Amino acid sequence: MPSNQPPSPRDVLTPDALAMLQAISASGSFAAAARALGLVPSALTYRVRQIEDALDVLLFDRSSRQARLTEAGAELMREGRRLLHEIDAVANRVRRVATGWEPQLTLAVDSVISRTTILDLCEAFYAIAPPTRLKIREEVLSGTLEALVTGQADLAIGVVTQGGAIRDLQVRPLGKMRFVYAMAPHHPLAQADEPLADALVQQHRAVAVADSAQRANVTLGLLGGQDVLTVPTMRAKLEAQLRGLGCGFLPENLARPYIDTGRLVARRVQQPERIVDVGYAWHAASSGLGLGRAVQWWLQQLESPATRAALLNAPHAG
Repeated sequence: MPSNQPPSPRDVLTPDALAMLQAISASGSFAAAARALGLVPSALTYRVRQIEDALDVLLFDRSSRQARLTEAGAELMREGRRLLHEIDAVANRVRRVATGWEPQLTLAVDSVISRTTILDLCEAFYAIAPPTRLKIREEVLSGTLEALVTGQADLAIGVVTQGGAIRDLQVRPLGKMRFVYAMAPHHPLAQADEPLADALVQQHRAVAVADSAQRANVTLGLLGGQDVLTVPTMRAKLEAQLRGLGCGFLPENLARPYIDTGRLVARRVQQPERIVDVGYAWHAASSGLGLGRAVQWWLQQLESPATRAALLNAPHAG
């Protein structure tokens, strides 16, 4: 006799179902998601209803034309992304047991790290013809470490290493990175007396890079009440400061070519000089399963003092 019991959460919360919900959330409508997934809208709606009935919650607010997530739906999306990443990680570990090589290696690279050097390392990695695909994520501030901690990256390059040990992670130093306070030569602060007082700096717009972390955000170098232009990457911050849209701290390796050619002016400020300890981190091997051959290759390169220095001091790719 067939059971009349409604489906349980375990029955409906499959990887395919979570991916379907993400598609609806990303597209903003059931109809658009149905087209993208190759389903008729009624079938998509039925599957969503099944999930909502099993969980006894409403995942989408259907009061408007847009399919907006409810608070419960947003929480399911957050946890669903984490579960999908964990499933991918399990599959990668299983394949690695058989071959020793990871199917994919994801690098979380902070925006202060030299892109030229990262691409040089990618070129050397591909020269050995590994069966591993590389994926590079650009991160900012605490987002670099968060990508590693949450399983979205296998190796994080450019983490700030001040503080204690991080559980289940191995952390090694790259070196110290110096930041300079810079602005365009036509900016009012370019002609002011040094050191620039906080009260004077506060009157002018700062350019800041948005922290890429989802859970905890960090902002550095801003004064209370100061106008701020927030941009997504360090490259965008540089571009904004070259245009005179604001001023702020830049990694010296990024700013130096523009200072040397007069397109930026570096000025001393009242705030303490900013020198940051920067490192790299990876997950400690667990359950007797050693590190994959791809991450081993990258860690071997990072043992080189010349490579570490280049990551912190070489120019960025354009």
